Amino acid sequence: MRKNWSILAGLLICAQAFLACSNSVSTFVTETEEPQTTAEEIAAADTTTVEKTTKPDTTVTEEPAESDTTSSEEIVVPDTTVAADTANIDTISNDSIAIDSNSLHLTLKEDGITSGNLYLNYPADSFLIRFEIGDIVTVAINGYDTLEMPVAESSSDVPIAGFLVAAIKGSDQLVLTAHNAKLASVLGITAEKAPIQVSLSMKEKGGYLLGLDIMRNTQYMGSYAENYPDLSVEEFANFREVHTTGMGEHKLYRSSSPIYLYLGRNYYADSLAQAAGVTTFINLADSESSAYSNKGYETTYYSTQNIIFLGVPPEFFSEIFKVGLVIGFRYMIEHEGPYLVHCTYGMDRTGFMIAVLEALMGATAEEIQDDYAKTFSNYFTVIDNQQVALNEQQIDFFKAVVLRNLKAVYHAEGVNISDVNHADWASATEKYLEKLGMTQEEISALKDRLK
Repeated sequence: MRKNWSILAGLLICAQAFLACSNSVSTFVTETEEPQTTAEEIAAADTTTVEKTTKPDTTVTEEPAESDTTSSEEIVVPDTTVAADTANIDTISNDSIAIDSNSLHLTLKEDGITSGNLYLNYPADSFLIRFEIGDIVTVAINGYDTLEMPVAESSSDVPIAGFLVAAIKGSDQLVLTAHNAKLASVLGITAEKAPIQVSLSMKEKGGYLLGLDIMRNTQYMGSYAENYPDLSVEEFANFREVHTTGMGEHKLYRSSSPIYLYLGRNYYADSLAQAAGVTTFINLADSESSAYSNKGYETTYYSTQNIIFLGVPPEFFSEIFKVGLVIGFRYMIEHEGPYLVHCTYGMDRTGFMIAVLEALMGATAEEIQDDYAKTFSNYFTVIDNQQVALNEQQIDFFKAVVLRNLKAVYHAEGVNISDVNHADWASATEKYLEKLGMTQEEISALKDRLK
């Protein structure tokens, strides 16, 4: 990976993106799925469930929302015309800045805690003399947490729920931020608690270069089965039964959306769900009205079954997501399976919810990783209308994402995991669900449904 983006590289990347977007059978996603709904709709979720044989309101004319491939917390793409050598670290003089041989010590001030991000008053160009894009740094926030973060330019350079140090050339600030999360809220930092000392030191030189390449260059997808000649129908629809340790046979399935037209997979997912005898669907992507607005909805097998429409955004640390997760689990307790969990792609929101259920039932870390990474093999990477299979390194990158997400989200609720590969995930998950407000009786009932 090059140290800096050159103007020519920027133009080539833009040209690549233009060609990909103009191709009718390929799209690029940054793991952000739509449509979403509001907190009010989630709060009223008990009014947005559909029991068997419920008929849709055919008067709804709302068009289905397109998947938003950008994050609302996106960091502005840097101005690549700024030279890295324009800043001299030795000329910095500020009583809130200290530099030693190992670390950069900065002060997070009150006005730097805003919009959920943490802004440090230190020039990015000076920072990039000591560190480079693609390095992994240790960020010690005094009194709060010590985190490992890649140095990157945009929140889309990391997977959803990932943290990063955004160093944008020409900026007079560094930004500690996250993809689809408000880092300040995750850490419990408010402006009233400033000033706060922050230290940054090298963890691994170039340790995120592979991840950066994967996030920027692998996420092209096709909309037709012909784009994936080596995949089965089930794989193309991202449809599969969950077979991890502790999970009962024919109890839990996952897939892409059985109703969303624009991925080209809905017919297959709906037919496969019918063949599997799925009776209860957990829809993480849609509100009731947006689901009904899909053309042909009323003719689907899906529409005749038990459905809860949660419409949560892919923001795993957020209150709306946590509330939706609990509502979905309680709906499963109240309705018989087999169950199918889906969002739009069956990737991020589905991946997280399924991982929680797998962990609860006693799955090993390896089983959780394998199931999660399978989704990315089912979608990525389509080049010239043909899928190019992910290599082992790329698959391993996505495997690492799910355990990192579980660890980070659990940690935010006070449930700490020291070793993700050997953790007692079942016990940790029970504690996590209790933190979200589920009783031990509810947790036991959910497990009984899935045995």
